Amino acid sequence: MSAVAKIGVPSFSDRLFAALERVDYRLIASAEDRDAVYRLRYDAYLREGSIPASFSKRFFDDYDDMPNAWTFGLLIDGRLASSFRMHISTPEHPDIPALHVFPELGPEIEAKKVIIDPTRFVADAACARLYPELPYLTVRLGYLAAEYFNADYVLATVRGEHQAFYKRVFGHKVVQPPRPYPTLTKPISLMSLDFPPARETILRRYPIFRSTLFERRMLFERADQQVALSAASAA
Repeated sequence: MSAVAKIGVPSFSDRLFAALERVDYRLIASAEDRDAVYRLRYDAYLREGSIPASFSKRFFDDYDDMPNAWTFGLLIDGRLASSFRMHISTPEHPDIPALHVFPELGPEIEAKKVIIDPTRFVADAACARLYPELPYLTVRLGYLAAEYFNADYVLATVRGEHQAFYKRVFGHKVVQPPRPYPTLTKPISLMSLDFPPARETILRRYPIFRSTLFERRMLFERADQQVALSAASAA
């Protein structure tokens, strides 16, 4: 037994599971919740210099209201700690934000591939310092979406300095170099993950991404959306 194990220092995986016990994933639907997320986005993007200051101190776009958009807030002990938005490209709803910047995705969409397009990953600065596990707990939503919708590909439209995280955690590969992205001042690259062959490897490395069908349904089935029912896995 190692010295670390003898003194009972928890592993990174243990810390992730302990943090998950305090997390509530909330689908953002009400006006009050949307406003809180838009303020969180504004603060995060302004802090990193990705947007100019604005009088409204809110950050949102037309993609938020697309029929295949899911926006979540991650709450820790009731406090909004981060937010994550996803668009799901399915044969019924093929349009996603990444397509407007990276038209090279067109053939895959025309081939009716199911593509997860996560965007607007932002975190509260104080929570990010308190909870180093926060990035993993937030992007867990992307893995759950890929499972639920039987995804072919999971994208990451990210700045260059964030590529290493997605390579390490999921195995994403850069498929298009950075180019201007609407509403942001910093260029964004396109990364992609071929999900089916990667799913078990990801789970072995990060068992925190495991979930039940019940949890996935609670997150992604919506009364006002049929895209979930048409694309979801029955497994």
